[in-house]
Amino acid sequence: MSKAIFRFTCYIIICTGIFSSCKKDSFITTGDANLVLSSDSIKFDTVFTTAGSVTRSFKIFNDNNQKLLLSKIKLMGGSSSAFHININGQSTPEANDIEVAANDSIYVFVSLTVDPTSGNLPFIISDSILINYNGNNRYVQLQAYGQNAHFIRNGLITGNVTWTATLPWVILGSLRVDTTASLTIEAGARIYLHADAPLIVDGTLIIQGEKNNEVQFRGDRLDAEYRDLPASWPGIYFRNSSKDNTIRFAILKNANQALVVEGPSVNSNPKLTLQQCVIDNAFEAGIICVNSSLDASNTLVSNCGNNIYIEGGGNYQFTHCTVAAYSNSYFLHTNPVLAASNYRTDNGGITTADMSAIFRNCIFWGDNGSVDDEIFIDKEGANPFSVSFENCLIKLVNDPADAILTSVIRNEDPLFDSIDITHKYYDFRTSKNPLAPGVDQGVLTSLPKDLDDQPRNAGLLPDMGSYEKQ
Repeated sequence: MSKAIFRFTCYIIICTGIFSSCKKDSFITTGDANLVLSSDSIKFDTVFTTAGSVTRSFKIFNDNNQKLLLSKIKLMGGSSSAFHININGQSTPEANDIEVAANDSIYVFVSLTVDPTSGNLPFIISDSILINYNGNNRYVQLQAYGQNAHFIRNGLITGNVTWTATLPWVILGSLRVDTTASLTIEAGARIYLHADAPLIVDGTLIIQGEKNNEVQFRGDRLDAEYRDLPASWPGIYFRNSSKDNTIRFAILKNANQALVVEGPSVNSNPKLTLQQCVIDNAFEAGIICVNSSLDASNTLVSNCGNNIYIEGGGNYQFTHCTVAAYSNSYFLHTNPVLAASNYRTDNGGITTADMSAIFRNCIFWGDNGSVDDEIFIDKEGANPFSVSFENCLIKLVNDPADAILTSVIRNEDPLFDSIDITHKYYDFRTSKNPLAPGVDQGVLTSLPKDLDDQPRNAGLLPDMGSYEKQ
């Protein structure tokens, strides 16, 4: 190559680089400039008044080979809006002359605080964000559902208190029922607890739910990413002095330890009575009992780290309960759905106590193949010990040495109506298959209805589990 051609080639390369650089450093000003939004709408699920929301975001892409000047990004409701925006790190309802580099993007973050209103029903909050560039207007629509609520932060219940279902109850910090106090919760009430907010019962808790009007306990994060996460709230803790607790027609979802019952009853009644309840998706355990007493009937305990865990002895009766666990994206089922013992370890030593437990007309089942024996019963010491399973369906390879099993169905799939692990849908009824092994295989009890509040088969033997085939 001659020197002249070489110099000319270098000149062309240099000029091309300079031109390209100059082009990227210049602004595109035409109306057909390409701007792309990662979303044209932002929606929030129910947000409680004054509590604030999760933060969501969208991106504004400059899909051009030149810089783009955004003349304005504006929250149309301005500073009085329930929504708040942050534009590339700047918290402001309006920003002007924002430069976006060629083939680059910026973030806009959106949060929400709902002011209280006088209404009891959910209400809709709307606004929009304007993006103006090169004479063009683009909008991102904002929408949320707000909900008034009773808020309690680090609360203490004294005396006899009743909560109605008029507004939801949101618990922040904690709530304690004092030793001589009682809290009654009426049918249909919704209780939302923050991640740091246990319900501690030193007195008495009475929950009076009804079928199709259950009392519901769950975490207070209702946005899609969090509403079904286990360990969203700590749980309900019945401590040593607590007595005469009754929970009827309640749904407890997504707790860490949904129910913890500690210490013997201070009278002849069970410390806790559960009737027609659902306990689901608890991270550590659905029910923990420590040397206590519990009577549960027509109750479903499903998909928990440990469904039922009993230690330190005590007195227990479970009748027509379904206790089941399936591995999913939240849990790998590796623990028996029922573990019960008459001892506990304290400071390196073992403390034993009397143990009496009767499981009648129940189903104990799990999937994944990693647990051969879905019941684990263990005894230490010479204390009186009686654990029996009557007319139960159990996934079980090795019978426990310290329990009595009578008319037990072993290792037959209960044929639940629908188990869809991918979509986390579980229907533990057995109404679709007349050949379900637990149908008409129970023993007669004094319970006239099932978890659906439907009649048990009059004149026939009842089904095993919490649901009766209709």
